[in-house]
Amino acid sequence: MELSIKDKTRRLLDEQTNSGKHKRRKFKDLLAKYGIATGGLSVIAAVVLICFYLLWVVLPIFKPAHIELNKEFQWQQQNLAYLGVEEYGEIAFGLNHDGHMQFVDLASSQVISQENIEADSAMSAYSLLDLKGLMAIGFADGSFKLVSQKYAISYPNDKRKITASLEYPFGEDTFELADAPIKIINGKRWEDGLLITAVTANNQIITKSYSVEESMLDDGFNLEEDAAGQISPAINVKYALATEGPDWLYLIAENGQSEIYRWRGNNWQQTETKRLTDEGTQVSQAVFLLGQTSILVGDSQGQVTQWFPVREQNNDFLLTKIRAFEFSNSAVTQIIPEARRKGFIAADSQGKIGVFYTTSERYLETVNFAQPLAAFAINSRSNKLIAVGQDGKTDLFSVENEHPEISWSALWNEVWYESYEEPSFTWQSSASTNDFESKFSLVPLSFGTFKAAFYAMLFAVPLAIFGAIFTAYFMSPTMRGMVKPTVEIMEALPTVILGFLAGLWLAPMVEENLMGIILVLVLLPILTVAFGFAWHHAPAALKNRIPDGWQAALLFPVIILGTLFAFWLGKPLEAVFFDGNMPAWLNSMGINYDQRNSMVVGIAMGFAVIPTIFSITEDAVFSVPKHLTNGSLALGASPWQTMVRVVLPTASPGIFSALMIGLGRAVGETMIVLMATGNTPIMDMNIFEGMRTLSANIAVEMPESEVGSSHYRVLFLAAFVLFLFTFAFNTIAEVVRQRLRNKYGSL
Repeated sequence: MELSIKDKTRRLLDEQTNSGKHKRRKFKDLLAKYGIATGGLSVIAAVVLICFYLLWVVLPIFKPAHIELNKEFQWQQQNLAYLGVEEYGEIAFGLNHDGHMQFVDLASSQVISQENIEADSAMSAYSLLDLKGLMAIGFADGSFKLVSQKYAISYPNDKRKITASLEYPFGEDTFELADAPIKIINGKRWEDGLLITAVTANNQIITKSYSVEESMLDDGFNLEEDAAGQISPAINVKYALATEGPDWLYLIAENGQSEIYRWRGNNWQQTETKRLTDEGTQVSQAVFLLGQTSILVGDSQGQVTQWFPVREQNNDFLLTKIRAFEFSNSAVTQIIPEARRKGFIAADSQGKIGVFYTTSERYLETVNFAQPLAAFAINSRSNKLIAVGQDGKTDLFSVENEHPEISWSALWNEVWYESYEEPSFTWQSSASTNDFESKFSLVPLSFGTFKAAFYAMLFAVPLAIFGAIFTAYFMSPTMRGMVKPTVEIMEALPTVILGFLAGLWLAPMVEENLMGIILVLVLLPILTVAFGFAWHHAPAALKNRIPDGWQAALLFPVIILGTLFAFWLGKPLEAVFFDGNMPAWLNSMGINYDQRNSMVVGIAMGFAVIPTIFSITEDAVFSVPKHLTNGSLALGASPWQTMVRVVLPTASPGIFSALMIGLGRAVGETMIVLMATGNTPIMDMNIFEGMRTLSANIAVEMPESEVGSSHYRVLFLAAFVLFLFTFAFNTIAEVVRQRLRNKYGSL
């Protein structure tokens, strides 16, 4: 039967319409497909770029030191005794044994100034006293003089010019120190004091401390003697090192024997004798490291050792060998400590120069000068090194050594820091002086991160998981429609608000009611289970009055009354067992209690994590196909058996994902741990002490760090470590989730 023209027209229009819809649908499908793919790839690209950016900032801290020869020239001064370089590495100065000071422009290699240190007797000893170039010059008549280098900057014809000269900030007259020629002189200048230590030709030790006052008549200073001491040591002293105060005095003989003294009651009291080298090994050099806490001892076997006083259990200080640097096969002849950090440069009798850093125990770089050195020096910025050979051959080097304090061991192993009783994991990035030894261990920060996450998950997981299971499986649809949005809306609460409440309200409240809080954590689970048991055995008539799925509402008065009862009971129990103050009792028992502690963080962060875990778990449980639960119930299983044997295995991939996402959220949390803890980087699982996490540390210290500094780059390394933690958690979560899905997907 042939179709009419009208039917043919309608069919043709329908075909055209369907074709247009199909094309539009196909276009939308392609648009969605490539849009989603582009979005996913963009996220992956963004994560990869973040990772590479963090690595780009971090990698320079592991870059080895580099020393490059800039120029060679001939040092014109003979009989060189001391060599130095001014801060910017533009001018070097040399002092010879005749008291002649010579200044050399390193750019042109020309002598720009020469001066003599005038005195009535020959120069016999010298020592640098501070970073500003103040030197003590000892003479054969037992006197000493204080001189300093002065660098005046001017701009003639718009060109920068440095004029070098000697100045005498304490006057040109000499100061009386000893009755015999000075063999060795040493000293320390600080803000308002000066200490001079000398070893005379007859092996007597003379010390004098002075108060430094500004002169009212000129720009100089006046010295006023405060105290003097004298020692007759039992060893033939080759090196005498005294600390400011005065406080400590170390006398070292060439054979390695040493005597240690401490200033007590206006007199030196010997505290210890110590051998600093092996039998048969001689001490060839001994100097203070920056800060005058550590002593660097070089020996005839080419080894440099670091020593500093360590407090023992009986409160005595004993000089202890901390670490050793194997440098050369020949004797160490010179050691130059860096002026602004805990590094040093050593040279041996063959002309080998090595760059070291004590805290990180790094042997950074080596330069072979090819002949014995008369002297060498590095400027206070540690970027210009000059070495002068016995024949006057001089090499000027550029030093690139920006981050010597960082090493794998300094970041992740225990390090024995100055003035510490034992090696430890410590984070302490800055202090008020250059004498400070930076401590960049990431271990306490990583520990604090996991500690905060552990207590948060310990609080959140039971509440979130059990609450989600009950809500999805046992609760009535109407009540579920109220509970689920209420819990999920908690996730919109800013964490800074939670941190603010935890720090200013929760922490003081927990301290005042600690016993009550502990009773709440103990009693509420017991009361909940007891109420459930009682309800299970309640009369059927009573049960029938409560609609099915609304039984959870009966727990509201139980929880409220149980909490009030726990707080009421806590006060008399605390008075009876803990003298009315449980935090003070814990401190007296050696259990430190901080107001902002892990318990506060666990509760506050737990509330931040609960909505995430609850929502994902509830969706996973509720999404279990109804035919599985109906089939289980039809076969005679109880609702509880169905939930345990059918629902939970089927929903386990989603539940595990919820746990891992919640853990990732807890690990990366910043504001709550920043505001609710003392931010102390300690390693202790004590729930009553705080911690410092990686994220909180970055938030606290990044604004204060100098761009490009070691501190700045280590903070980026902490961010990279945090990135790796979250990446590892997410990877583990995905692998386990896929395995659980494959295992239970056939149910």
